[in-house]
Amino acid sequence: MNCIALITARGGSKRLPGKNVMAFAGRPLIHWSCEAADAASTVRRMIVSTDSVEIAAAARAAGAEVPFRRPAELSGDISSHYDVIAHALDWIEADEGALPDYLCLLQPTSPLRTGADIDGTVALVADGGGDSAFSVSPVAIHPELMYRLGDDGSARHFLPPVEGYRRGQDMEPLFHVNGAVYVIRPHIFRQRRTVVSPDALGYVMPPQRSADIDDETDFVCAEALMLRFQSARIARSIADFGPAK
Repeated sequence: MNCIALITARGGSKRLPGKNVMAFAGRPLIHWSCEAADAASTVRRMIVSTDSVEIAAAARAAGAEVPFRRPAELSGDISSHYDVIAHALDWIEADEGALPDYLCLLQPTSPLRTGADIDGTVALVADGGGDSAFSVSPVAIHPELMYRLGDDGSARHFLPPVEGYRRGQDMEPLFHVNGAVYVIRPHIFRQRRTVVSPDALGYVMPPQRSADIDDETDFVCAEALMLRFQSARIARSIADFGPAK
């Protein structure tokens, strides 16, 4: 499988400064995305694009390549993610002499995604014939249960109201982009200047692996989940040894 994983991680963060290298369940946050990419059987190369020396060091310690430093003009608050990806693709093409079949984009703020999630998203594109795929998770609150509030406090349905009472399980299943994994064919990315093509496919991830860390509350909740997952894995490993004899 000719797939390269690209982890984009800039040093600046207004809501949670330094979050990409903050200690998360005992390791720098970016380590978990590197570990997932390394565990994915579809990924043959893992590259990190960053402007930060500290992030670069943490990424290398986790086994990732950091072969270039992202230019300052691509590292600001309003820098285009398209330009960041395009810059990395230009470097990859120059280094390898060709583009990979698939580019897998990973954000370090989704530490609970697994190698299997990456493989599953890549497989949608490789086996489904589409040009791109991305990870999604079920919406926590259905739009039928959302309201707009007027200045006077009046509540109006966000969607046209449905007659009668409907249970949540009777509503149409809806999903939102969770940001954990994007996969696209590089030549399509260059043509359309986007990571989501018109024929994009969605890979469903459960809510408990779909955390996207933006602020301290997100960080604390995601870390609690990670520690719980680790405890469960340790318990299973101990159980595999069987009872003491």
